[in-house]
Amino acid sequence: MIGGLFIYNHKGEVLISRVYRDDIGRNAVDAFRVNVIHARQQVRSPVTNIARTSFFHIKRSNIWLAAVTRQNVNAAMVFEFLLKMVDVMQSYFGKVSEENVKNNFVLIYELLDEILDFGYPQNTDTGILKTFITQQGVKSQTKEEQSQITSQVTGQIGWRREGIKYRRNELFLDLLEYVNLLMSPQGQVLSAHVAGKVVMKSYLSGMPECKFGINDKITMENKGKSSSTMDDPTRTSGKTSIAIDDCQFHQCVKLSKFESEHSISFIPPDGEFELMRYRITKDISFPFRIIPLVREVGRTKMEVKVVLKSNFKPSLIGQKIEVRIPTPLNTSGVQLICMKGKAKYKASENAIVWKIKRMAGMKETQLSAEIELLQTDTKKKWNRPPISMNFEV
Repeated sequence: MIGGLFIYNHKGEVLISRVYRDDIGRNAVDAFRVNVIHARQQVRSPVTNIARTSFFHIKRSNIWLAAVTRQNVNAAMVFEFLLKMVDVMQSYFGKVSEENVKNNFVLIYELLDEILDFGYPQNTDTGILKTFITQQGVKSQTKEEQSQITSQVTGQIGWRREGIKYRRNELFLDLLEYVNLLMSPQGQVLSAHVAGKVVMKSYLSGMPECKFGINDKITMENKGKSSSTMDDPTRTSGKTSIAIDDCQFHQCVKLSKFESEHSISFIPPDGEFELMRYRITKDISFPFRIIPLVREVGRTKMEVKVVLKSNFKPSLIGQKIEVRIPTPLNTSGVQLICMKGKAKYKASENAIVWKIKRMAGMKETQLSAEIELLQTDTKKKWNRPPISMNFEV
């Protein structure tokens, strides 16, 4: 069974050491530190054998939990025990971190004496354990809790100093969205999501409280209308709501008001900052569509045609468009013809870079390339890497 259990921090220092059998010596502690934690190459296997000793380990944040044995034990049972051990510690003192382990090392040794007997796992049910070990764990406060306590006691706001004055009060808001799309050669969308962020520049005097609304799908269903919209101009589906999957806010945002009113209320930091991040995975209308056509002419020639279509409104303009078309590694030369913009073959990047300064909505353009290839002995076909694109609308 289990000969010993060790808990390390990210530096390899031993926080908890409990040996249950005589066949496990102190050298086992150093062996795991040298061969796993401080290994030159990242150890991907959760089981490591060193000098006829087996180490089963899991990692939680910056903490390593390692069970050591010299016997042929059931690996699934050992990992089940380690995961149960993590659950027990979390039920007593919350997050398993270095600070919490140091603050509760006496409690952890008591738990190990109850859970393991001569290396054999015993009762790991937290409800039953709490009837034997009634000691309460010491929980360390998170940075968010500490900042809340500080602001409640002192009334200070850590992200903004008092006494700021401007002759002219200004507030700028930029909405940046990144479309990530993976499409099969047949034109089928395999995965797609939009990652967006709201960037603000605040030049306001005093301690102003700002507030604006956001029209996600929950707001529309519950209230039937929204206070303000944040529609992306690249979406032309005609829908009045956008389903936002998850949001991350700056610490200045009052989360209670967002959950109850679906409005973002905050006292902004001075200058430029990122107010929020969000992600969208449903009802995505793509602003551009790329249609590639590849035809191999023998073993030394290839013809590529790329059609680019803009799907947004004609009143909008796409700018700084850059399309990167990969080429085979044995490319010797490329002849290019493009209807709009400029195209250039970059041998160092094995790609054709097509740049267009401006393109109106509901338009179409194309690029044709004749690629000359060097003869090679390999029969492996070119796997055709995906085409990438950058743009602004």
